[in-house]
Amino acid sequence: MNYRHAFHAGNFADVLKHTVLLGLLDALKAKSTPFCYIDTHAGAGCYDLRDEEANKTGEHLAGVQRLLAVKNPPALLQRYLDELLALNREKMSEDEMPADGAISIYPGSPLLASRCMREGDRAQLCELQTDEAHKLRQLMRNDPRIAVHQRDGYEALKAFVPPKERRGLVLIDPPFEAQDDEFRIIESALANAHARWPTGMYAVWYPIKLRQQIMPFQRWFKSCGIRKVLVTELLLQPDTSPLRLNGCGMLLINPPWQFDRQLEQLMPVLLRELATAAGSSWSLEWLVGE
Repeated sequence: MNYRHAFHAGNFADVLKHTVLLGLLDALKAKSTPFCYIDTHAGAGCYDLRDEEANKTGEHLAGVQRLLAVKNPPALLQRYLDELLALNREKMSEDEMPADGAISIYPGSPLLASRCMREGDRAQLCELQTDEAHKLRQLMRNDPRIAVHQRDGYEALKAFVPPKERRGLVLIDPPFEAQDDEFRIIESALANAHARWPTGMYAVWYPIKLRQQIMPFQRWFKSCGIRKVLVTELLLQPDTSPLRLNGCGMLLINPPWQFDRQLEQLMPVLLRELATAAGSSWSLEWLVGE
């Protein structure tokens, strides 16, 4: 496995994924009872945008950095930006803060989740790559709420659901090195997990290159028996080339009440601020349910 998220941290795909993630976690916090967060492909947890990897691609410049000056952002985006700025202020001295208002530290999903969790909440983080798992353990070493597992996240999911809290969120965010086969793996993992924990919340991030790669995945959800499936997609370029990441989607099972309304406010702003090519678009659709 040669995917390293450090090259892509803070890109447009992270923006969508992490903005949605924070909204889902905040919805879980609306109730006082504890929840469990399960991350099947956790990564290293935190990234320095000044490092060689991030500077080699510069993807964060076309992603998160573009959003920092947005005026009157919708609630989901404001929440995301506030969290990023708070983290950077905590991690860096005043002298280290970039003068142009950019951020230097970018949190992965595990760190964002840990910052949302309360004392009684719990997290199970899975990362298969040795060096990434080591970095994640170091990052979370002083947090007793969090367990880091160096193991296959899909296999671990079988053991982790249902969690003892009976409330929570599973994030599935694989590197998609298996290409089209990854969709079939996700389908199998979700069929098993949902059968054991039908009331759980699940969020799946997926890349968009060719539309015909996505269509069987979405058709599967329409016929698999899961009752509430919401999907939103952000396309920065037409979905007609297998050679580039044209966009990405977030598929949500059992999303919070009226979360679609929040996404309706978020997605046009992301498109306006991040799109650079003709043929860009966003979409929001209930595959099953409301």
